[in-house]
Amino acid sequence: MSVVIENLNKHFGDFAALKNINLDLKQGELTSLLGPSGCGKTSLLRIIAGLDFADAGKIWFNQREVTRLTAAERKVGFVFQHYALFRHMSIFDNVAFGLQVQSRRTRPEKAAIKERVFDLLKLVKLDHLATAFPDQLSGGQRQRIALARALAVQPDVLLLDEPFGALDAQVRKTLRRWLRNLQQELKITTVFVTHDQEEALEMSDRVVVMNRGQVEQVDFPSNIYYAPQTEFVTEFVGDNNVFHGHLEQDNLVIGEFAHRLKPEICAKQFTVYDKAISTTAYVRPYELTLSRNAENALAKGEISHIHNIGFLTRVELQSLQSQQPIEVLLTKDQFLRGNYQLGETVYLTPDNLNLFQNMNL
Repeated sequence: MSVVIENLNKHFGDFAALKNINLDLKQGELTSLLGPSGCGKTSLLRIIAGLDFADAGKIWFNQREVTRLTAAERKVGFVFQHYALFRHMSIFDNVAFGLQVQSRRTRPEKAAIKERVFDLLKLVKLDHLATAFPDQLSGGQRQRIALARALAVQPDVLLLDEPFGALDAQVRKTLRRWLRNLQQELKITTVFVTHDQEEALEMSDRVVVMNRGQVEQVDFPSNIYYAPQTEFVTEFVGDNNVFHGHLEQDNLVIGEFAHRLKPEICAKQFTVYDKAISTTAYVRPYELTLSRNAENALAKGEISHIHNIGFLTRVELQSLQSQQPIEVLLTKDQFLRGNYQLGETVYLTPDNLNLFQNMNL
């Protein structure tokens, strides 16, 4: 089941929660809505579900317009962050609930309901807890039951609103791998809301990055990380060092340093930039090289902190070329070969960078 969203807008009073949203969610894919709190991702999910309605725009499930249909009419499964299980019901009855409350015309026979529920409990590997109650389960087990309940009605689209937000880090990691495997097995179109970048990049077929009610970029996870198309996506996804300067022909000038840009960066940037225009450069910590040679450097800094983390070493530097401390990630071998010391002044050369014009200047 594909989901197409056309020119969707939603206001809460004077506040524009969603602004002209256009998306094409592919059949059988898991799409993550990623963004900071208040960006509109949960509002969009609830409108897709039919729990809220847009002020303008249309939603299509395949060729069927569902814009004004209720959640029940849309045939969606919804999983909330805080499980929303019925505490007075057994695990079996929680999973069976969506089937048992259907009208007589559509409700399966009791035997069919029982078979369906136990099939789902086996699928989420919790069939041995059918007679237990939610308070007897761990957070991870409750979330798996919530997912089984959402799947019980055989939805065309599965919607998950930060389903792992209430769980600790290790349980989250285990459950997201499990969910991804399950989603690929069932081949159900899934929309997953999260503010966790790692979660979105690891689980998704595609990622929708949102900001202030608008879509910034829709892309494969690798492109979201390695080829961000906007300054917001660059800043929001992954760690970056930020440098402010300007372009002079094929050089990025920052303070006393003039770094010659690679030809491929020049070819891309000069379609946008004119000479001497103010720019902001973003460089990932692992894309900076430390050197005692100033040739083609972007900046220099004094090493203020060294932290060994397994096979990586994080080096922090203070620099006049950056308002914030500069972070560099080196392999353990790179660090040992360089024999860098606290208090030493070194030069930084980028292996790659993203440039954006400062529009307000």
